[in-house]
Amino acid sequence: MDVGIGEYLALCSILFGIGAIGFLTRRNMLIQLMTIEIMLNSVVFMLLAFNRVHTGSQAGQVFGFFVIAVAAAEAAVGLAILISYFRIKNSVETDKADLLKH
Repeated sequence: MDVGIGEYLALCSILFGIGAIGFLTRRNMLIQLMTIEIMLNSVVFMLLAFNRVHTGSQAGQVFGFFVIAVAAAEAAVGLAILISYFRIKNSVETDKADLLKH
């Protein structure tokens, strides 16, 4: 059974769409961070799918590694912001986050 690039692209697009819809509809910061991670994981999966099609180069795996590193840094910074916001407001809802503008 040979899986083509179209199936990989369809799965990655579905994952990215789920992440985007989850980010736009949820108001909980923690869930929004998780949906951003889903979107970044779909990008990594797409890079690896393209690397599978173009076997002469390992560029997809290298870029995938960098996206994973950026996702880890984003998660650390996002959680730090979330913890500091929770200490101030005792809530993780994004509707009340406009007070951080000052």
